[in-house]
Formats: sequence, structure tokens, C-alpha cells
Amino acid sequence: MNASMQTDLKKLRLSGMAQCLEVRLQEATNNHLSHGEFLELIVQDELLIRQDRLIERRIKAAGFRDLKTLDAFDWQFNTSIKKKQIFDLATCQFIRQQQDVLLLGPPGVGKSHLCQALGYTAIKAGFTVRYRSIFDVVRDFLSDEAMGGQDRVLNAYLKPDLLIIDDMGIKQLPKRSGEYLFEIIMRRYELKSTIMTSNRPLEDWGKLLADVPSATAILDRFMHHAEIIIITGRSYRLKDRAAAATKTKEATPNEK
Repeated sequence: MNASMQTDLKKLRLSGMAQCLEVRLQEATNNHLSHGEFLELIVQDELLIRQDRLIERRIKAAGFRDLKTLDAFDWQFNTSIKKKQIFDLATCQFIRQQQDVLLLGPPGVGKSHLCQALGYTAIKAGFTVRYRSIFDVVRDFLSDEAMGGQDRVLNAYLKPDLLIIDDMGIKQLPKRSGEYLFEIIMRRYELKSTIMTSNRPLEDWGKLLADVPSATAILDRFMHHAEIIIITGRSYRLKDRAAAATKTKEATPNEK
């Protein structure tokens, strides 16, 4: 294939086709493909590459802390997690139905891994996703107010098909946090889906937000169509540390 053909394909923004064309030409010759069969192959190549690039852009835009998958989750460590329930969520039907999800449990049991893995699954299913910790949410709104953003940040939280707000309950939040969170939940209510994670029971949210009325209003809307997943058990992050400590103890001679 000559250089001018490569150039023309790139001008037409068919770089995926240009990338695969040489191989497909050889394949067509070797297998005596018809013109229609050859055309179908190179069109599919272009579509697949565009889809891969779209997924890459959406992953970057989501802002995941780590790229997690359900396949990489250790289901054997914490048997309190119902695998079927998580994989039902991975079908993304809850997003199509504008429903919400709440993951409740102590630190280290896999909430962040699961919510980010569900976000990644949603992106592969064609949805847009935004992932933020609750502390990022508050910082974003405080910065927006300081810079006179005129709802720029709020719009960024309302736009995605799935919003994931992680780490609720690690520590008490700054003043007005309840107002910011309420605005997000209220505006997304019955229109878009939200996943939240928390290591504190719902009755503590008023103290965390330092705003009992806002916490009540948030939970009233969020819990209306939410699926609640309660996770118990030990911290996965402390598992390796405990195992290492046991090995060290066994290797150390007993003192007399």
C-alpha cells in the first residue's frame, strides 16, 4: 500500500483502518476474499479501534483512583459479599433504571475496589462515569465558589450516567459539605444513578456532615431507589501485614 493511501485515510480520520489495512490486504489475497468481505473487515477494524479509544477517553475522564476489575477481586477472602449481587449490578440495569447503590462496611473490605470495578464495567457498556471521593467533592465545590465558577462543578457532577462518591465516613467533613452533597443527590434523583460507599452507619451521617437536616434530606432521596450492600469482615489491606507478621514470628527463635 502506498504512502498516499495512508495519508488519505488519516485525512478522513480513518487511522484505525490505515493501521490494519496492510494486514487485511494480505489476508484478502491469501484467502481470496470478495470485495464485500474485505470491506466488512476493514470497517470492523475501524469501529473496534474507535471503540477502544472511546473507552480509554472515558476511563481517563472518570478519574478512577485505581483501575479495578471484578475479575481481580478476591472473592474468597470476604465471603460476606454476595458475588451474584455484584455481578447483577455489573449488567448496568440499575443505571438504565436510574437507581442508586450504597456499599456499607468497615474500612478495607473492598468497597472502593467494587465501586470502581462497577464504574469500569459501566464504561465498557457505553455509559459515562465520574469517580470522586467525598473529600474531592467538597474541595471541588469550595474551589468553584472561590473562583466564581457559576455551577461549573455542579454540572460536571450532574452530567455522567453514573456518579461514584467514595469514602463517606472516614472523618467529619467541612462546613457546608451537606449542602453540596444534597444538591448533587437532589438534582440526580430519579434521573441518573449514583453509587456511594461509607464505613459509618446511616445514623452517623448527620454528625459527619455537621448538618442533620441535610443528611436526612440526602438519605430520603438517595435511599428511595437504592440497593444497599452491607459488607462485613476483616480488612483485606491488613491481610498481608498479618501474614507477614506471623511468618516473622515463626522464623524468630523463641527467647528463653
